[in-house]
Amino acid sequence: MMSVKNNTATYLMICAGGGAFALAMLACGRAEVLVTRAVPPAAAPAAMTPGDTAKPAASSAPAQPPQGSRFACSAPAELARLNYPLRHAARRLAGGEPLTIVAIGSSSTAGAGGSSPAASYPSRLAVELKERFPGRDITVLNRGVNGEETQDMLARFETSVIPAHPDLVLWQVGTNSVLRDHPLKPHSVVLHEGITQLKAAGADVVLIDMQFAPRVIAKSETRGMEDQIALAAKEEGVDLFRRFALMRNWHEIQHIPFDAFVSPDELHMNDWSYACVAKLLAAGIAEAATRPVAAAAHSAH
Repeated sequence: MMSVKNNTATYLMICAGGGAFALAMLACGRAEVLVTRAVPPAAAPAAMTPGDTAKPAASSAPAQPPQGSRFACSAPAELARLNYPLRHAARRLAGGEPLTIVAIGSSSTAGAGGSSPAASYPSRLAVELKERFPGRDITVLNRGVNGEETQDMLARFETSVIPAHPDLVLWQVGTNSVLRDHPLKPHSVVLHEGITQLKAAGADVVLIDMQFAPRVIAKSETRGMEDQIALAAKEEGVDLFRRFALMRNWHEIQHIPFDAFVSPDELHMNDWSYACVAKLLAAGIAEAATRPVAAAAHSAH
């Protein structure tokens, strides 16, 4: 069984072509799936740490507005597809071995703005991957900490990431540095260092950029940070899940109002957006881990 520790209408399904191997058939399903209602509240979200500039969502009511369920969870193919095959994850899945995923980041990884820890994107990702790979032993560990910046996460790699021996690390970065008006150049150095460490540990890496929310887009360094994260992913040859562009598409192209996918603090995501991000990210992971080139990498070993 899949476990998640610590901490809706059509949607995009991206499947590997050619049927390179049986896993691709597991990853592919029908082309239309409803985004389901968010998990009912089970517990109040974790309190914000003193260093977090974001406001916590009220714990007395669900953060997701009722109208959120009226919208379809969808995205253009280019916003959900991962550029690089997930070779380590592919080998584990193809060999029938357990797959460990670590999600590290700040409050939008921890799940601030959601109605419960079960509504966080790592928790929802675990559910989505279980549906795509039934019977597989897949663990998603949530290592998000409210208020952290990239250097704080890097400092935790040796205690919160590497000891888990992850096959895939999802690293959400950038938001708090921008909110606090910190310079971009030091952030770039830390980002590259962190990617190097994760690759050396034998893990696939997927960067997750900032959320498209009013308090983020109001900051002058937002565009620069987005460019920096994309460049780092390209230079290091790792994947980038374009959350900022995805959420921007919801608002500017699909005309979904902010209050349907951003919590009342105008910063954090809510149950609907966490669930949608998890659904699209799971589709991207499933495709990238069953892509023919990933199968070839497994055969070579």
